[in-house]
Amino acid sequence: MRTLDPGISELAAEGRAGESRAPARRARGFTLIELMVVVVIIGIAAAAVTIRAFPDRRKLLRDDAERLAQLFSVAQGEVRADGRRITWEANEEGYRFVRRARVLTPGSLLARRTSVYTLETFEHDELLKPRRWTDGPVTVQVDPPGPPVFTSEWIPGPMVVQLRNADAIVTILRDEAGRYAVR
Repeated sequence: MRTLDPGISELAAEGRAGESRAPARRARGFTLIELMVVVVIIGIAAAAVTIRAFPDRRKLLRDDAERLAQLFSVAQGEVRADGRRITWEANEEGYRFVRRARVLTPGSLLARRTSVYTLETFEHDELLKPRRWTDGPVTVQVDPPGPPVFTSEWIPGPMVVQLRNADAIVTILRDEAGRYAVR
């Protein structure tokens, strides 16, 4: 037998040559990198869905409180312009602003008095319309006790409204100057 290289026989050389002529067969399946990229993409998608499906309840309650503080200022301005008191009523599902309706006296062009029995609930008012809590149920505690009443007085007394859901407590404060703050 003839040797091409020292220590390699002719048959061994032919076997190697035959191997190199055959097409290389690639292993089927995915590489580790490809699998890791897919796992990362699935993780990002799952996080995005979780954030949308389960929003932060504390932030939702704070957003409700900030909206409500603005609506309290709007109600105070409405009272000063109209002269009729506005009362804020709340329960676990939502809240509304109400005031006594004006009554038209027969023979008069303008309504001069208010009704004891009929209340306006601002159904058609874009700002003061009844609303539901964003993430109910919400319990409400007011100090001084009772529903807040907005009057035409220019210097209203201090008020504290505490909103509470399962995860958070947010407080709306009205100071002696009539300014509102959310904490």
